[in-house]
Amino acid sequence: MPLDADVNEIDALVEAQGGFVSDIMDALGRSIVGQKDMLERLLVGLLANGHVLIEGAPGLAKTRAVVALAQALHAQYQRIQFTPDLLPADLIGTLIYRPQTGDFTVRKGPVFANLVLADEINRAPAKVQSALLEAMQENQVTIGDETFHLPQPFLVLATQNPLEQEGTYPLPEAQVDRFMLKLRVDYPNRAEELEILERMATTQREAPLQPVTDTSAILEARKIVDRVYLDDKIKNYIVDLVHATRHPDDHGLDVRAYIDFGASPRASIYLALASKAYAFIKGRGYVTPQDIKAIAPDVLRHRVLITYEAEAADVSADAIVAQILDRLPVP
Repeated sequence: MPLDADVNEIDALVEAQGGFVSDIMDALGRSIVGQKDMLERLLVGLLANGHVLIEGAPGLAKTRAVVALAQALHAQYQRIQFTPDLLPADLIGTLIYRPQTGDFTVRKGPVFANLVLADEINRAPAKVQSALLEAMQENQVTIGDETFHLPQPFLVLATQNPLEQEGTYPLPEAQVDRFMLKLRVDYPNRAEELEILERMATTQREAPLQPVTDTSAILEARKIVDRVYLDDKIKNYIVDLVHATRHPDDHGLDVRAYIDFGASPRASIYLALASKAYAFIKGRGYVTPQDIKAIAPDVLRHRVLITYEAEAADVSADAIVAQILDRLPVP
């Protein structure tokens, strides 16, 4: 079959199966004012089977967005408030002794849900954060000597506050790398804030969103996302971007002194998957260079570790990624 015909077939599948995307975005828009980029990237994570870390000041609708997404999907949802006294058993579950029978039975924890909101994840100690690792990487948890598979789709959406660092435990690099995307949520503009005021300044609780689709549609859409066409030139562009975070000198970039560690091969995999999901959301069966440039900052910003020199010069990982995207030739 000619390549053009194959791409046309995938385009037709995206058009036929992707109608729920606009339905979800419309539903979320009834609950969230602005923040379109954040909402789109939550969908990217859901469609690409990748977890999402959301960073932003309090009051920017991070938690609200996750709740609204769960309602729109008619999905199982659990919110876990991370605190310094949280235990791993509070997250994944534990064994309960039954004196009547002398047996232990399993009580599953809140991680057994389609969407798990790990609220203020950096407020829990490392042992609790690590309890999420198996769930995030393997889609399963072990309680006692039994292994339990998590419901599908399974997505961890974690939030953290970048402003308040007292009493927090920074996420280790191994765990941060498990998140496909790290989103930076900013303040709304003046018009959006006025709309927020008019819509939200009431003592009445807002009615839950009506579901517009279900989790089975997401699982079917993932099969199509896997088929979204990724040209060899785009693949090489992805590898060049990730390689430039490790060896910027090879690409004529004068930022080597600012990079401590570059992105791992997992970044290449996640960038390819996320760009396919992003193309699906935009109604296309193929990935363009602009898709890569749009999603790359969210995939790379938490995987480029900067040096003390960068901190002293006020050069952020975002600035380094932006320079790489600006300087590397686009196919």
